[in-house]
Amino acid sequence: DNKWTTFGQLELIETQTVSNVASVDFTTLGTYNVHFMTFNDIHSATNNVLTNVRFYENEVLETGAVYQYAYQYGNVAGSFGESKSTSNTRIYTLMNLGNATNETANGYTYFYNLTDSTKYSFLTYHSMTINATPNGNMNFGSAVLPQASTVTGIQVLMQSGNITSGSISLYGIKEYS
Repeated sequence: DNKWTTFGQLELIETQTVSNVASVDFTTLGTYNVHFMTFNDIHSATNNVLTNVRFYENEVLETGAVYQYAYQYGNVAGSFGESKSTSNTRIYTLMNLGNATNETANGYTYFYNLTDSTKYSFLTYHSMTINATPNGNMNFGSAVLPQASTVTGIQVLMQSGNITSGSISLYGIKEYS
């Protein structure tokens, strides 16, 4: 009867520790309205690439140019900028990873309304990466899948090449009902 429940608590759905894979799929989302994903020490096989996410809608991967995003980034060397799109085939989350030892990425993403077929699915994220220079990069942004649908899974993949190592965890956030 939820007498020990703390609303807003994180409930682990799944952690995947990966080694040399093209993509990672999370296909169990539960009934949560808000999900939280962490990226820990993600390492890329390819230099200066981005980590991306895409959604499965009713178990079909959405690969069309339907995602919208906006993000800002900064580099410890002093460069800052932004990027946006109203028609992309994926959503960027971790930026410009290097592929040398210790050039890794860490970050987190909040997902909203994934399992609600009457609403658009949104996300916000923050991340820190080490690029090939090697310099630190930060970025933050948001994105939307602007079509009301039931998202049944999340795919994580690199812009090109493989994820050589790292772990990704997906949580549901307990809400009052």
